[in-house]
Amino acid sequence: MSKPLYGLVEAGGTKFVLGVARGPDEIVATTRIATTTPAETIPAMCDWLAGHGPLAAVGVATFGPVEVDRCAPLWGHILATPKAGWSNTDLVGPLVARLGCPVGLDTDVTAAAHAEYRWGAGPGQPAVLYFTIGPGIGGGAVIGGNPLAGVSHPEMGHMRPLLHPADVASGFAGVCPFHGTCLEGLASGPAVLARYGLSLSDLPQDHEGHAVIASYIAHAVVTAQAMFEPGRIVLGGGVMATPGLIERVRAEAETLGNGYFRGKASEIVVLPGLGDRSGLLGALALAEAALS
Repeated sequence: MSKPLYGLVEAGGTKFVLGVARGPDEIVATTRIATTTPAETIPAMCDWLAGHGPLAAVGVATFGPVEVDRCAPLWGHILATPKAGWSNTDLVGPLVARLGCPVGLDTDVTAAAHAEYRWGAGPGQPAVLYFTIGPGIGGGAVIGGNPLAGVSHPEMGHMRPLLHPADVASGFAGVCPFHGTCLEGLASGPAVLARYGLSLSDLPQDHEGHAVIASYIAHAVVTAQAMFEPGRIVLGGGVMATPGLIERVRAEAETLGNGYFRGKASEIVVLPGLGDRSGLLGALALAEAALS
């Protein structure tokens, strides 16, 4: 008896990555479509998945904010988002109508955390956190096999770290339209560009920007340690591709932690074990859960 065939959607602010798979090591096909308008992108998503069916279930790992409570009237809708034209968009409804199968939904970062927990950097760990640090910053957690959620999904990118002395001196106000100097407002790709006019990877290795951004990410790490004592904190996203950044984060987090936590930052802070597949395989985990 063949394994179920699942549809996978990793919905991002610039592109949707789509796939069909029978398991983490059996990805049958993938494609990418640009995130333009809902009227263009959603039908293209449905068409591609329908062309690779029939599907047992679909998993959707999406940018947010998104309504993840199945009992809420707006379940499956993108909520108030900075992504122009996407607020109040029904992402799941068209999939259900077109494909007629169960759909699992969560944020891209929580889904990525689940994939890393099961198949990547975190098998056997009691808790795994995943932060993506790129155009924005988001975080998700899986504890004891269960994704963390409360009245809504976590918004870890909007925690408030202590301001770095360089930002105090310059008066940098941050780029988050809601909170200014939250983690996203201080350490995301746009925050780096707003300060220095270049991406972090394009700055010289001796530029102060490397220490500034590493400090903010390290504050997020020790905050996560204080709240969850996770076995792994996975740092993904384009900013983390900067050479030497993860080593700076580990060292700074060790200093900030001052030997207090059981987990050593040098051991628990890692890059994604699944590479750039964390989000797509997170959608697989959601599809499997939706079917079961």
